[in-house]
Amino acid sequence: MNLVEKYLAKAAGKESVFPGMDLSCRVSYVAAHDVTAPIAIKMFREIGVKKVFDPDRVALIVDHIYPASSEKARDNVWIMDDFAKEFGVHLYQRGEGVIHQLMYEKHRAAPGELVVIADSHTGTCGGYGAVGVGVGSTELAAAMATGTLDLEVPEVVQIYLTGKRPANVFGKDVILYLGSKFGTDHLVDRALLFTGPGIEELSVAERMTVCNMGIELGSMITLFGTTERETDTAEDLDLDLAALEPQIARPFSPANVVPVREVAGTAITQVVVGSCTNGRLSDMEQVVNAFRGKKVNPEVNTLIVPASREILEQMEERGWCKIIRDAGATVLNPGCGSCFGAHEGLASARDVVVSTTNRNFPGRMGSMKANIYLASPATAAASALAGKITVPEL
Repeated sequence: MNLVEKYLAKAAGKESVFPGMDLSCRVSYVAAHDVTAPIAIKMFREIGVKKVFDPDRVALIVDHIYPASSEKARDNVWIMDDFAKEFGVHLYQRGEGVIHQLMYEKHRAAPGELVVIADSHTGTCGGYGAVGVGVGSTELAAAMATGTLDLEVPEVVQIYLTGKRPANVFGKDVILYLGSKFGTDHLVDRALLFTGPGIEELSVAERMTVCNMGIELGSMITLFGTTERETDTAEDLDLDLAALEPQIARPFSPANVVPVREVAGTAITQVVVGSCTNGRLSDMEQVVNAFRGKKVNPEVNTLIVPASREILEQMEERGWCKIIRDAGATVLNPGCGSCFGAHEGLASARDVVVSTTNRNFPGRMGSMKANIYLASPATAAASALAGKITVPEL
């Protein structure tokens, strides 16, 4: 068995498993946010159970639409608040952060543990070795009640990393490059496992970025393993990090990827750095290093969105927020913001956006006609300064 299969076997109490095998697995943590939780809560109440499987292992997080942009959004917060008080589960709100970052900070699963969240980017926790599975609200309600999840063992595609990454290449560039190779459907219902000595080139934060966007390639589970090559996998790809250069996804797909140099010079109107993909402290550091003592182009609306209050506080302690503001950019409250397209920095038909978020489908950040490019914080920051898509300096 490969590492994914070993972890699933342990969660299911089985000695061995194989691709296609149906399992009922023990869950370590369950979570939902203000878009998915209200539906899950409704389903949970319809099930008729009187308690969750373990209140300390269930978290509800208000992140997608905070502050509320509508009466309905605020009502959804009340639904979560009432449920949290009734069942004793954790509730995080008022700008505490994005769900996947808060699960890392507040409820970090151990390597191999199973995390179930009603959000498609649950694979993020694979960056610190946990097995993350995104589910719908109905499945989440059942997981809250039983502490189990039924799933089918996926085939595993292994990415064996070698080499030393260039200074202007980051985790975002790695996963974007793989998007150019696999497209959006090759990995559907499969798992993506990263191994090899090259994984040591990527910090946990960078690994979380890679795993966050595994779902954009269709991956059911995305996980970082060890430096050793796994032998029992369905497919293998060797990737030399030293050969990579900064990548960018063009409209309108996360897999419509080319090297940044191929679209360099394209005029832009907005830059967004943040989200569960690239809102961590190391991402903010890339921005600060680029902005220090400089000004963003006056034609570019530049928005910086930390992934959590803890990150924002560390930025303030380091004086980074002042550097960002002095450069002419805006620091927003922690949350999903414009990534989700509900409020805060939405794009219009006239906008050309470079964003560090995870999706650039039509309408994702506002207008169906806005052109959105996905790139690393370093590429986004360099582009904000230049007023056009720019390859970040080495």
